[in-house]
Amino acid sequence: MLTRLSIRNIVLIEALDLDFGRGLGVLTGETGAGKSILLDALGLVLGDRADSALVRAGQDKASVAASFEFAALPSAIAEALDEADLEIEPGEPLIIRRQLKADGGSKAFVNDQPVGVALLREIAPALVELHGQHDDRGLVNPRGHRMLLDRYAGAEVDALAAAWREWRAAEERLAEARAEVEQAKEDQDLLLAHLAELTTLEPQAGEEARLAETRASMQKGEKLAGDLEELRHIWEGSDSPLAALRVAARRLDRIAPEHPLLSEALAALDRALVEAGEAEDRLAKAAEALIHDPAELEAAETRLFELRAIARKHRCEVDDLPGKMRDMRRALDAIEGGEAELDALEVAAREAGEAYRQRAEAVHAARLAAAKVLDKAVAAELAPLKLDAARFLTAIGRLPEERWGAHGIDSVEFLIATNPGADFAPLNKIASGGELSRFILALKVALAEQGGAATVIFDEIDRGVGGAVASAIGERLARLADSGQLLAVTHSPQVAARGRTHYLIAKSSEGTVTKTGVTLLDQAGRQEEIARMLSGAEVTPEARAQADRLLEGV
Repeated sequence: MLTRLSIRNIVLIEALDLDFGRGLGVLTGETGAGKSILLDALGLVLGDRADSALVRAGQDKASVAASFEFAALPSAIAEALDEADLEIEPGEPLIIRRQLKADGGSKAFVNDQPVGVALLREIAPALVELHGQHDDRGLVNPRGHRMLLDRYAGAEVDALAAAWREWRAAEERLAEARAEVEQAKEDQDLLLAHLAELTTLEPQAGEEARLAETRASMQKGEKLAGDLEELRHIWEGSDSPLAALRVAARRLDRIAPEHPLLSEALAALDRALVEAGEAEDRLAKAAEALIHDPAELEAAETRLFELRAIARKHRCEVDDLPGKMRDMRRALDAIEGGEAELDALEVAAREAGEAYRQRAEAVHAARLAAAKVLDKAVAAELAPLKLDAARFLTAIGRLPEERWGAHGIDSVEFLIATNPGADFAPLNKIASGGELSRFILALKVALAEQGGAATVIFDEIDRGVGGAVASAIGERLARLADSGQLLAVTHSPQVAARGRTHYLIAKSSEGTVTKTGVTLLDQAGRQEEIARMLSGAEVTPEARAQADRLLEGV
């Protein structure tokens, strides 16, 4: 609930600190005293548009701070703060502060952490519910009517929302699978052609490197073949070095015994002949090894070029081609298996849709039943509020399927007819602000157990009524406030007398300076203020006596 409101330099308010408690708090004062300023100030911390005209004349800035305390932070507020990366310790008050500059612009803070005004607007509905003469929020806004009826009905909306999410998820999976199968079918002919081409070629892992090595070896052999042929002629001719060595060795062999040095020369010559023979043998083997079939080289080159060309076509390396083939086979297999998977997904989507429809029909039935009870409950509250001829209707309509959602298949709106024979119309289309406020009060009383904002404010709900109607309004406001906090700006002494706390709003002037102040009244002060409300400018003993009776009667 709202526990404290601090205002600095807002219009006629220089400095004001107000403490609030549970139950019904009433705010009274003469017309023009500044009650609307309090509501404007509170609106600032709830995210209303910053208007520099609110800054007190002669000041360069103004501020408003509101403190709220909760037994447990409402989930809507907790989720919004978490989304904004703000943390509030359990039991810690929620303090919202708004600063305005006279030259324009504003700043917002939650527990001294800067935030955007959008966050204030997001959490405002869970903080304060304001009902004024021309208010378009709270119960007047049709967007919240379905939720209120569901709470009243105890409808299983969480299960309905879960069924909706499951149905949507099943439909999305089906749509994705259909798209994949359709795309695969479009690609099927191309896949088959590519796979046939690759299958004919049958690329092998590492084949490119082997072919390149073979090709290089054959090309090298071609280059060396001429040189080897020349060497062969040198070694094998009659005037070859090897033949000359052999002739020399035979001649030296005949004269070697004549001198030791000749024997040594012969031995060296023999070794040379052995080495030359080995060289001749190596040359022969090399020539044999480098011999290749030109057709084999052409075949290797052709294969290598084909592999590289198809790799470029598929934008991959040659060694990746076997993997490409496997991928294509899997894609083709998926096309064949996709139809079976589609059948299963279609069954799952149908079942999820049917489960959602059953949940939605159950919620629809609960809404219809609760609407009848709610209509009767509101109707019972209208007569005491001088709305005898008025009628209330909870209108439930079927939505077209494209507008179904987690909320179900219904539209819900609270309608009223203020005169006999008149057509029902939305709450926010009613002409009289006073009637609107009383309708809202009747609806609030009927929905009293369904919760709502932490603080509820009624602004001049009693405008244009008095006597028994005002007493009925006061009694209902007090009843609503028993389980929470309700503030009422009122001109009615019958309503004021019901307050647990009473605040007097008054203007005072010092020379040319006018200020608005608020005073928390004690019992004597309450008697005097209610007497003023009864009698007007001059408070009479009779008015004081009547004020006492009002205070004693509550």
